[in-house]
Amino acid sequence: MKLANKHRVLIADDQHLLRSGLCRMVSELDDYSIVGEASDGLEAYRLALATMPDLILMDLSMPGGSGFEAIAAIKYNAPQIRIIVLTVHRSEEHVRESLAAGADGYVIKDASFEDLVGEMRLVMQGRRNTSLEVGRHCAASRDLVPVTPQKTQRWDALTGRERSVLRLVVEGHTNRQVGEHLKLSPKTIEKHRASLMRKLGITNVAGLVRIAIDMGVLTLPDEEHVRYPST
Repeated sequence: MKLANKHRVLIADDQHLLRSGLCRMVSELDDYSIVGEASDGLEAYRLALATMPDLILMDLSMPGGSGFEAIAAIKYNAPQIRIIVLTVHRSEEHVRESLAAGADGYVIKDASFEDLVGEMRLVMQGRRNTSLEVGRHCAASRDLVPVTPQKTQRWDALTGRERSVLRLVVEGHTNRQVGEHLKLSPKTIEKHRASLMRKLGITNVAGLVRIAIDMGVLTLPDEEHVRYPST
């Protein structure tokens, strides 16, 4: 018997066949319904804010912004949305970075559908979990992501303004948005980003986002940072 009040699910994956298959299987569950599909990170972010689903199944490797960026941006604007990473990546690093960005669960794509459903139900009960053996030994909470002395040293080497810019960049904001928030010109923001890349030894924005998540930037202190409001 179908339930009247179902958990509303958004599925984000750039592989059409996988996405459509998941939509069909999830929609057949008594307690879940599909509210949208996204094929890239930016579309996932926009649809999440437009539809406000209860749960998102999120791939990590997508065009239009990585899953890490989409997770961080969604969680900032709508922290009540639960997000399960659904990916081919088995490494501890991917698990740790997903949790640091704000993910609530982690499932490998070759898991059974029953395993995925089990994870969905755990997460909807408010239990953060990393399913399968890949994540059993990793931090099960964003607050427990380890901050090593090396990470702290890199963070301490940044100015307060650079920290603010870095946080906003990792949350997925453009130069214009960061500039509007900090009341600085896009050209000035670009200079701060160039300085960040030089200090952190990074050559592109994707690498900047990746190292920021690895440093646990979203959990490190920053006295002057105020998060950019949702639009």
